[in-house]
Parts: sequence; C-alpha cells; structure tokens
Amino acid sequence: MHNEPIQTGARQSGGPQLREAFEHLVQIVLDGLRHGHFRCVISSGIGKGSRRELVIEAGKSHKFNIPEEELPR
Repeated sequence: MHNEPIQTGARQSGGPQLREAFEHLVQIVLDGLRHGHFRCVISSGIGKGSRRELVIEAGKSHKFNIPEEELPR
C-alpha cells in the first residue's frame, strides 16, 4: 500500500477514461442518495498493456480501461 497523499484534483488531471469513470461514479452516488439507498461495487485489475481495468457495478456494470500513463501522479 502506498503512503502517498491522495490528489484532490485527480478528476481534472487524469486522462479521458479516468475522468469519465469519476463522472459516472459521481452520478451513481448522487442518484443513489436522491433515491434513498443504493449498492455500488467497484473493482479493479491490471489488463493488457498495463491498463487498469476499472469496473463499477450499480444495477448495470460499466468497465473503463485506463492507461497507466494517464493516471495522476
């Protein structure tokens, strides 16, 4: 586990897939809070070419492939 501080500007500094994943996650949380309850599962792994495979499950599953070089540092 890394002991690096979390960047608060990660949504703006990452690549397009990371930004899309963050926006999707924010929308799921907001919709769930408006509804009153929800369940969301987030999982991740490393795929081909060191891409991070991020899966967000909340009713439907959405998969995002994020290249390692597009992750904020």
